[in-house]
Amino acid sequence: MCGIVGIYLKTKKFEKNLGKMLSGMLNNMESRGPDSAGFAIYKDESKKLYKFSLCINDLNFNSFKKEISKKLKKAKLTQISDHVILKTLEQPKKVIKIINSNFPKVSIVGYGRSIEIFKQVGNPKDVVKKFKLDSFSGTHGIGHTRMATESAITTDGSHPYSTGEDECLVHNGSLSNHNNLRRELTKKGNFFNSENDTEVAAGYVSNSLSNNKSLKDTLTSSLKDLDGFYTFITGTRKGFAVVRDEIACKPAVIAETKNYVAIASEFQAMAHLPDVNGAKIFEPEPGIVYSWGN
Repeated sequence: MCGIVGIYLKTKKFEKNLGKMLSGMLNNMESRGPDSAGFAIYKDESKKLYKFSLCINDLNFNSFKKEISKKLKKAKLTQISDHVILKTLEQPKKVIKIINSNFPKVSIVGYGRSIEIFKQVGNPKDVVKKFKLDSFSGTHGIGHTRMATESAITTDGSHPYSTGEDECLVHNGSLSNHNNLRRELTKKGNFFNSENDTEVAAGYVSNSLSNNKSLKDTLTSSLKDLDGFYTFITGTRKGFAVVRDEIACKPAVIAETKNYVAIASEFQAMAHLPDVNGAKIFEPEPGIVYSWGN
């Protein structure tokens, strides 16, 4: 049992409050996932810069900054707890190679032009506070609280998973064919940093999108390619989408107003949102992809 949440803003009205809105959603999903938590925030920023979300673990930030600056000119680094947002004009392929070759203790949590990802083990309320989620602004966000079932309680085992530029995925449920799918995707060039089945689902989405398939078509195909019980929220730079498997034993509820659409495993996660009492509230139908912004 895990908790998944997401919010997409249709207007700019609540962009400054996105972090506060998402914080409340994650805090209210604490009971569904006390082991770890994480979130992805999307922001409209410079189209020239790439951002890399890094977990430096127990490395000293100043030492890391000094060493990475020798290899990446004009890189800007911002520390938030044990995570660092690195901004650079360099292409992802070069940056990823430099980090993997020179900093084995550093985990690349995600990258892109708009996404920032933070995740850590511990109670969701503590994770939200540690990363100062309340202070974030943005256009849309996705979050997860985890109750570990099939892999270790580690940062690498936490959601969201990001396996492509400005892409991420959170998941409530379990996949029975993830080992076979992992082998297939590895042969196609995908890399995985954990044993978590959700990372395989994220890799499946990234692989499909890289072959010019739309997000909606990708998630529709996942209904026959991914075996198990699941509800996914998948984020891209433009927006996000949600899909439940055709049996739909994993709960989900959507609240939609003229200003935003919110998704959560339970309505209690959204009870604090503005104007939610006047929202259109419904459960997503099994086997149907719902998408906003994409």
